[in-house]
Amino acid sequence: MKKIIAPSLLSANLSFLYRDIKMLNESEADWFHLDIMDLSFVDNISFGFSFIKNIKKFTHKPIDVHLMIVKPELYIKNFKDSGADHIHIHYEACYHLHKTIFLIKKYGLKVGVAINPHTSIFLLQDIINDIDFVLVMSVNPGFSGQEFIDNTYDKIKDLKNLILKKNSSALIEVDGGINLKNYFLVFKNGADILVSGSTIFSNSNPKNIIRKLKEIS
Repeated sequence: MKKIIAPSLLSANLSFLYRDIKMLNESEADWFHLDIMDLSFVDNISFGFSFIKNIKKFTHKPIDVHLMIVKPELYIKNFKDSGADHIHIHYEACYHLHKTIFLIKKYGLKVGVAINPHTSIFLLQDIINDIDFVLVMSVNPGFSGQEFIDNTYDKIKDLKNLILKKNSSALIEVDGGINLKNYFLVFKNGADILVSGSTIFSNSNPKNIIRKLKEIS
């Protein structure tokens, strides 16, 4: 399977958002990644339903929504109606994880489970066959521009082993601190999807950065 790049709009220039969306549409990026924060699960706040609905009019690629919120089960239909294509919920934020996974599936969306840096891969073994993605946080969630946590490499390897052992089709998505110095090792250790924000949008030629992130041979 080809490797997937999902630029994070949290790092885009919101004053020129249409320009950045147009650039991503024209680039080799595969998805639009959206971080949704509620000032409760993490110490930050970001986009809401109307934001997703508005950008959906202009995006030509799937919208990958990462919910960093408590009680995500209360809002799944809202995100579906707003235009989300994939929804990631946090293992740490769900009291009834299995129930919430199947609620997302009920609405015809692809589902991922996100895990914080301190959360063990072992805890996913009972749901790994029920999900489309595992979103491995390689920084502590809440803010862009953080440094990649090196232990993530081992975590990706352990997750890949679990997926193979359980004969799961889940893909590994990695989010946080991805740059041109570490992306190759992230892929090499088993990742399928990379989320990158600051590395892409802080560069004067973001299309070229996206192209380089896909160079894995």
